[in-house]
Amino acid sequence: MDPSTPIPPHQEDDASKKTSGLLETFRNNIRLAAEKSPLTPGSRGSKNRSPSTPDRAPHSPGVTSPPRSAAARLRTKDGDDDHDQSPKSRAVMHSRTEPNLARLDSLLKKGASIRRSLRFSSKKGKRQDALLAVQGEAKEEDEDEEGEEDDGEAEAWEEMEEAYTLPELPHVPLSVMQISKLIEMEVLEEAHLHLLALRAEFQRERLGLDREDSTVELAKKEKDLSLLYADLRLKIAGIVRTSVSLPARNKGLLVHVARIVQEEDKRAREAGGLHGSWMDAWREAVEQGAREKVDAVHLEPTNQSNASWLAVHLGLLGKAVVEDLEKVKRELRRSYPPSFRVFATYVRSYHAAVGRHLRVLEGRAAQLKDLYALLDWMVHRYRSERLMASPALEPDMSHVDIDLRLDQDLLLRLRDKFCRTVKEDMRVALDRLVALENEEMWSVRKHPDTDDDHLLTSMFHMDICTKVSGNVVNARLVDADLERGVVASCLGELQDFPKRFHAEFRRQLSSLPADEPLWSEFQVTYINCFHALQRHIDDSYASANPHGVEAVRKEVTWLLRTLREGLELQFKGDVKLYLRRMMTRKWLTNDDDFSGLHARAELLARHCEAMRPPHRQDVAGAAHYHVLKEYVGQLMKTNYSCKKRKHHKAAGKMRAQCSELADLFHRMGSQEDWLDPVGDYLSDIVGQKNEGDIKDHLQPLLDQYPDFSSRHLTAVLAFRGVLRGREHQRILRRLDQLRKTKITTATGNDHHGRRSLFRNMEAPLRADCLSDVSSFCFTFVFPGE
Repeated sequence: MDPSTPIPPHQEDDASKKTSGLLETFRNNIRLAAEKSPLTPGSRGSKNRSPSTPDRAPHSPGVTSPPRSAAARLRTKDGDDDHDQSPKSRAVMHSRTEPNLARLDSLLKKGASIRRSLRFSSKKGKRQDALLAVQGEAKEEDEDEEGEEDDGEAEAWEEMEEAYTLPELPHVPLSVMQISKLIEMEVLEEAHLHLLALRAEFQRERLGLDREDSTVELAKKEKDLSLLYADLRLKIAGIVRTSVSLPARNKGLLVHVARIVQEEDKRAREAGGLHGSWMDAWREAVEQGAREKVDAVHLEPTNQSNASWLAVHLGLLGKAVVEDLEKVKRELRRSYPPSFRVFATYVRSYHAAVGRHLRVLEGRAAQLKDLYALLDWMVHRYRSERLMASPALEPDMSHVDIDLRLDQDLLLRLRDKFCRTVKEDMRVALDRLVALENEEMWSVRKHPDTDDDHLLTSMFHMDICTKVSGNVVNARLVDADLERGVVASCLGELQDFPKRFHAEFRRQLSSLPADEPLWSEFQVTYINCFHALQRHIDDSYASANPHGVEAVRKEVTWLLRTLREGLELQFKGDVKLYLRRMMTRKWLTNDDDFSGLHARAELLARHCEAMRPPHRQDVAGAAHYHVLKEYVGQLMKTNYSCKKRKHHKAAGKMRAQCSELADLFHRMGSQEDWLDPVGDYLSDIVGQKNEGDIKDHLQPLLDQYPDFSSRHLTAVLAFRGVLRGREHQRILRRLDQLRKTKITTATGNDHHGRRSLFRNMEAPLRADCLSDVSSFCFTFVFPGE
């Protein structure tokens, strides 16, 4: 038809009616599509459903029940179709949303085409804006609903209520196999409800028991209940044991675990349950899980590859314990009611697990460093802020005891083992020091060093002091009890050391000639060393262990005395020949022997100068006493008798040499001043020109040396040349009178002990006997004399 041809009126009316019908059909299709759209509120596919919609269960704060579809699938043999159809219908209803959207798009396109063909104004933009607005509102409402659900869930997760309401028990419980399958699948809430229903059924049948065949059936059901409860308890124990390792997985399960434990403890007296507390079983599972976690910490199979194997292991152990307790504080404890006291239970369990693990480490720790690391970790580090007192565990830890659960004797055994190991290690170290001294000094005949005070010294004693001090300081860092034990162990080992050292010293230097100056230098060196060692022990440990220090002092004193006596014996041997030639004709005319004696005394003086006091004074005094005693002793042997007025020369020489020796020994350090006058007194007697004047010089000699006897006077007179005669007897009688009157001066010396100069001095017995006989005869003939 030509478009310019006019349309008849009746045809125009038909076209209008046809257009109106198409528009009405289009509107109806749009309305139907909007109703079927999932974005329209109130539609069957909408997400914003009313609470009565069966496709979505209402949110239950605190406890989330598992879907009942698991039980429904287990009822296939019973033909329960209602539960099987429910998820299918939900799936079908949900699947209709995607085709509806596609259909809506096609209808919109078709409507736009019709509008263009009918030359209507386009409303596509307006309808799309309206559709987008509807979609935005639906999304916002859905997000608000999900946010509210998340807030409610988080709020419920923060704090689990103590009280709860047990869901309604099923009227017909599942079969034993089905309940067992639910337990195996960890559908704990549903399994427990059916188990309670089965238990209630058993209790009803037990009350209505009236036939014998029912007794057998009832016993079988009781056995089934016992097996199912055992499986449930075993499954719960497994979940609890691994809850720290898998907190996210077990978070929801632990809620059901807690409710099951609560419910079963309430029903503990009812028939059909397990014996024993479920709460105790839960605690035992927590303890077992803690033991497994502690035992899983890496531990070297041997300590050969890593010297600090135990310290590393203890560090890993402490880190694992703290991390687990942080998980308990942060996550796990919110899955339980407050009555479980979850954090405190886990802390106690880890205390017990760590204490048990430490007993294993006790057997492996053998070296001193390992025992120290173990004791220090137990006493200090475990309680420190890096472990149990960590700020990350506060404030919960402030209400829990942070001390380890140890056997009563474990700490005592470790302390005792540490002290015994210290003693053994100390012995090995001392033997090693002696071997090192032999290697560096004795075997190579090296002369000892001198310190700033020109004293012979060695680092020997410093090494011992450092070793003892290191052991004591380390023990003090652990506790005072260990310090006392270590001090006792070190002192006990030092008590045996002086004799071992002296024996090895003599053995290694047995080939060294006794007159070798190096021998004396070694002795002086170790006198200084052990003296310094003794002072260090006295100053450091006398208050901590006075008995042990006294025992060590006794042994060190013995060694010092032995070393001094070694010096003295060596000196006595060296001067023996020189002293033997004193008071002879050669001595009177030749000074060679006295020069040799003087030279050897000078060498001893140099050694004494390198010796610490008071040992310097002791050695010098002993040498002084010996030389003077032997020097005067030669006078008593009457090897020579002065004649022809030679006694004047002998007296002068004796006086000069005694004075020279006294000066030498006093410079050496001798404090034996009481020996000085003897030379002058004897020289006065020997040098008297008139024999009758001798008796006037006896008083000072007898006052200073009360042990001077008539035998000694007879020997002196013989050396003087007065061998017999009336004057000889008068002199002896004068001495007897002085001895009887016991006249002594205020400066007289006790003649007991070392100050007895003449008591042990040899004198010719023959001269003494003759003098006694002559004196008797003279007194008998001349009673008035």
